[in-house]
Amino acid sequence: MHHFTAADIRAFERIFRLNLVNALPGFKPANLIGTAAPDGRSNLAIFSSALHLGSDPPLLGIVTRPTTVPRHTYSNLQASGCYTLNHVPHELAAQAHYTSANFPAEVSEFEACGFTASYRDGFPAPYVAESPISIGLRLREQLPISNGTVLLVGAVEHVYLPETSLRADGTLDLAALGTACISGLDGYHQVLPPQRFGYARPGEKPKPV
Repeated sequence: MHHFTAADIRAFERIFRLNLVNALPGFKPANLIGTAAPDGRSNLAIFSSALHLGSDPPLLGIVTRPTTVPRHTYSNLQASGCYTLNHVPHELAAQAHYTSANFPAEVSEFEACGFTASYRDGFPAPYVAESPISIGLRLREQLPISNGTVLLVGAVEHVYLPETSLRADGTLDLAALGTACISGLDGYHQVLPPQRFGYARPGEKPKPV
């Protein structure tokens, strides 16, 4: 078994360290974040850092990379305060990954990467028409992190999903929708049907549901 200390990790070659540390959390959600610039130009970027922060009120977070270089998603968010979070269909993983390329600000990743920008119900940020689940969020707060990244907390204002994906208990059948997840920086995976259990209580072994 390998054992790496913090000093070992710091000493690794940069790309090796980047790949290793990004893989440590295991599987992560694959989401396309849609924003619009003040001039109306659309922007799309792949993120694997989305996390649930609370259900009442419904809050989701994403973590941006350090803003030491221009970050189009972050600057658009600062201007409008709105963005969309869209699940990635596994069959469109290559197109989704392509949004991570360093396109100039005047190029829309929607057009360059083969996605369709969809504006719904007056919300100012574009959704991905090809996504099975899309969420409209309004920026609630920003929490700087010591390494220069920023946790962006968004309040959920709109959710779009197929009726067939919603179970009676409020859970979602993500496997049936074919949404992808990510390992490391560039591994896209299909999701198998889950093994689900009932509410856990002390002294009772979990039972499948």
